[in-house]
Amino acid sequence: AWVAATGTGGTFAGVGMFLKEKNPAVRIVLADPMGSGLYSYFKTGEIKTEGSSITEGIGTTRVTANMENAPVDDAIQINDTEAVRVIYQLLRKEGLFMGGSVGINVGAAVALAKQMGPGHTIVTVLCDGGARYQSRLFDRQWLASKGLSPD
Repeated sequence: AWVAATGTGGTFAGVGMFLKEKNPAVRIVLADPMGSGLYSYFKTGEIKTEGSSITEGIGTTRVTANMENAPVDDAIQINDTEAVRVIYQLLRKEGLFMGGSVGINVGAAVALAKQMGPGHTIVTVLCDGGARYQSRLFDRQWLASKGLSPD
């Protein structure tokens, strides 16, 4: 499976189309933050937003030209609590200093792995480093002001 969030949708759609061309059985799954309308669109055909997210540069309330013909088999929505938990787990256990988009991507990949069960390969992208987020995601006071905690 291929699972990733989208900004303009170019990476998600391009990789998805390539993989489907090579193997139509590969599952293409959208990872979407709260506040984006794409999860709803691919689940129901209608753009509806729910909640909001601290993530930047991903999620949208419109279907971009890149996403119009993208093969999407499913969508998984990840909230900020889970994204922050994943980001800090990656830092503490793997030594990976990542940003919010990665929290959404890896959170969705883990959720998909639980759905699919053992014996499958799931690919995502670690698309942003944590350095740009030091005054936000890696600032405990800022997180607390958003009702979030790394613990």
